[in-house]
Parts: sequence; structure tokens; C-alpha cells
Amino acid sequence: MRIKKIFSPIILFLSLSLFFFTFYKSEFYWDGRRRDYYFFYYLLSLILIFFSIITFFINQKIKEYLIISCISLVISLYLFEGYLNIPNQFPNDKLYEKLSGNKWDKRSKLEVYKDLKKENVEITVTTSPYYFLNRKYDEKSDILTLAGVSNTKTIYCNENGYYSIYQSDRYGFNNPDTEWDKKKIEYLLIGDSFVHGACVNRPNDISSVLRTKYNKSTLNLGYGGNDSLIQYATLREYLNSNVKKVIWVFFEGNDLDEKTMMYFKNKILNQYVQNLSFSQNLKYKQSEIDIFLKKEVDLISKKKVSEKREFNLKTEFKKFIKLSKVRSIMNLFLPKKYQPRFAESSSQQKLREFREILTLTNKLVNEKNSKLYFVYLPEYERYVFNYENTNYYNVKNIIDDLKIPFIDIHKEVFEKEQNPLRLFPFNSVGHYNLEGYKKVAETINQLTN
Repeated sequence: MRIKKIFSPIILFLSLSLFFFTFYKSEFYWDGRRRDYYFFYYLLSLILIFFSIITFFINQKIKEYLIISCISLVISLYLFEGYLNIPNQFPNDKLYEKLSGNKWDKRSKLEVYKDLKKENVEITVTTSPYYFLNRKYDEKSDILTLAGVSNTKTIYCNENGYYSIYQSDRYGFNNPDTEWDKKKIEYLLIGDSFVHGACVNRPNDISSVLRTKYNKSTLNLGYGGNDSLIQYATLREYLNSNVKKVIWVFFEGNDLDEKTMMYFKNKILNQYVQNLSFSQNLKYKQSEIDIFLKKEVDLISKKKVSEKREFNLKTEFKKFIKLSKVRSIMNLFLPKKYQPRFAESSSQQKLREFREILTLTNKLVNEKNSKLYFVYLPEYERYVFNYENTNYYNVKNIIDDLKIPFIDIHKEVFEKEQNPLRLFPFNSVGHYNLEGYKKVAETINQLTN
């Protein structure tokens, strides 16, 4: 039986490959910052190496049983991974229909866009600055947009059964346009999708609650996918001297994600840090921005790809080969420090960059005679896995050192809930629901007055 001859060398090769790949990921890719997490894979690879060496010397009959067992195990694991990957795009549709009496909108964002275009509706979709970071720029002629198309109905997202759609303001943000004409602005909010208003309609986003419930003039300069550097750049472009309070909203789930290092690699964004007098003068280029973004949206909508398969097949295949979902379940049975969710922490470089940006932001806000507040938003996984994000104290220490008031939404809102998950869509992963956004707005108003 030929497989008996090659079984031991193959197992040894795969075991050594796992060990060296683990070493590369732990010591080079993550620069030793996640050794606790990779300890399990070190241990597993060493056990497999020891096991593979033994197989060179065992009885042929026993080896045959081992081969059958190994093949059965591998097939079982991939069958289970396949089962876990069976798509369930709308797990809450029945509950939504029962509660609201409406059908869950199962169209993709681009399908909604195309349908409304057929009705001659002037419509667009959200266009995060994140989409354009990897473009090659000529700093002398090109611009990096920091918001969307102006004065246009804009399709955002669907986590609650319906697509949130808002009328953008003169600069492409999610505000009633008249807010820009107010002589005094009580609040200016800056952040990512949570500030942007995903996935609810006015008047249920944070800024709208501050306007309607407390009669506070409020500007929302948040946009989905934003990182701290883009938020600082946005303030540089759009912050006026008539703003009383600037509310910097930080989401613990990804605002210090290692992937956002790419923001600092963008030549235009870097200018905001390197040159404190730099500006793209975006307020005066909105017509140019609108033309560019409308063309981009049209190009995306005309791509000949299935709109219902919005994920990257190559990425999904890699995840399948790596048994990502099976491993995520196995991780739950490991001690917390060996789980990726708890082992991961941002690099010192990223934390230094974050401190630098918040320092510059605080200086900018003070120069505008405004006051800066920092609002810390917790993520869904905190309440599923009952953990505290490893970056919490890193972030809080930086904010405290800069003497910026720190508003902890976990302690002020979620910790007081008997079931914190009720503030998420149908108790599921996502952004906050109407009640969640409302409570965040109430806390901001309470702790900044």
C-alpha cells in the first residue's frame, strides 16, 4: 500500500510546516505581540512532529488504522466547516416580520440602488473614504474625499430589516443641511459608522436624538470605515469656530485594528500630520467631489458580478481551507489568554500614532475655542464572551494623559442593562439598534453638560 510509505513523511512535513508558519506569524508578522495566542499552535505543531516521528517506527497494521483515522478526521472537519458555511444571510427575518408585519428587505445595496434609479430617483450609496485609500495619488491635482455625494438620497445599510436611507447635506454628511447655517453648534460628532448612523434612519441616529430630544444643534461628521487619521483630517477640513463641543466617538471593535495602518501610508492623509497648515479645501470642491463619486458608484453598479455574492470568493476559500469557523469554535474552549479575541492588542506603533492624532486633535479643538470629549463604545463580542477588550486601558491611559474627558458607554449604559445584547439588532452582532443609539445620545448629553 503506497500510502503507508508516504504517510509518515507527509505528516512530518505538514507538522514542520505548521511549526514554521506559526513561528513566522508569531515572531515576524505580529512581532511577538500575540505569543499567548500562538502558544496553542506551537504546542499542537510540536505534538504533531513528535507523533509523525513515532509513525516511522510503528507496526504497519497500526499505521493503516492511523491513516484511516486521520483521513476520517480531516473529512469530518471539512464537512463540519462546510456546514458552518451554509449561508444564512437573514437569520432575523422571521422575527422582524412577526414584530413589524413587514417583509425583510433581502436585496443587496446595489439592487436597491438600481431599483430606485429605474424610478428616476436621484439616489446614491455611501462611499467611505476607506474605499479610495489604495489609489495612486498626485498630491498636486488629486483629492481624497472624506464624505459622500452632497444633497442626495443616500443608501446606507440593513441590519434591522430595512435599508437606512438619508438625505445628505451640502458636504455629503448625514445631517439636515440647515444645521450648517446655525450660528452656534452645540455638538459636533466625529467617528465611524456608529456616528454615521448605521443602520437606522433619522431621527434615531445619535446626532438626531441630540437634536430632537434635547433641542441641541448638532453636526454629524462621521462616516463608515473611518480611522482616527481620517477623523482628524475631517475636522481639519470642516470644523468651524462656532462649535461648542467636539465629541470624538471611538469603537473598540476596530478603531485600533492593525489593518488601519494603511491609513498612515496614504500620501494625502499623511500631509495632515506632517504639515499642520495643509488642507485640500474640500468645502470649495464639492461639485468636483460629486462628479467623481457619482462616476464611481455607476462603475460599481455596472460590474458584471452577482450582487448577491458580495463577499470575496478567494478570501472565503482561504478561510475554508484554514478551517476558520471550526477553529473559532475550538477557541471558545481554550483559556481566555490563548483566544485570539483576548490575545490581540494593538502595536506600540499604532498606539503612538493614535496618541499623536488625539494630541493634534485636542490642540485643533482648543484653537477653535471648543472642548473635546472622548466617547468609548463597546462591541457586541464583549457581552457574548464576557471579556474586556485588551486595548481598553491603553486607550484610556492615553486619553487621561491628554486630560480629555472620557465617557465609557460600557459602564454608563451597557453594564446597567440586565441583557446588554438587547441594544443590538435582534440581540445579534452589528451596530446598535434604535434603543442603543438613543441611550448613547442620552449619556453624551448628560455627561457633557
